Amino acid sequence: MTTQHSLESFNQRGIGTLPGYLGIEITEIGHQSMTAQLPIKPHLLAPNGYLHAGSVVTLADTAAGYACIANLPEGAQSFTTIELKSNHFSTAREGTIVAVANVVHMGRTTQVWDVKVTDKSNGKTIALFRCTQMILYPKQASA
Repeated sequence: MTTQHSLESFNQRGIGTLPGYLGIEITEIGHQSMTAQLPIKPHLLAPNGYLHAGSVVTLADTAAGYACIANLPEGAQSFTTIELKSNHFSTAREGTIVAVANVVHMGRTTQVWDVKVTDKSNGKTIALFRCTQMILYPKQASA
């Protein structure tokens, strides 16, 4: 892992953007995996008092996106999400939720990541998330 792909660099990346504003923290970079967590604060709840699904999806999407960045193929410059799906099974009102992203497909033009989001205090599954990303390469100069 290079300095470019350190916990500190990924956590710095989120400052001033949605992951940073929400309080997402990258806690582990594994081999083709990424772990992130999000402390539950009142602004992450829906008006009904439960964790907003968008908060869960943002955590999962961030873990998958950062995992993609850490595993870009040689010559790739970035990525963009082309599809995501989330199934929600439970919720939390306090504590911390954790997202673990694991690779399903690591191609030259696409990557697919599965993310399991759990309640850190009891390990209960909050959501399962799948994300497909298109790998972006620099444009070739016209002759």
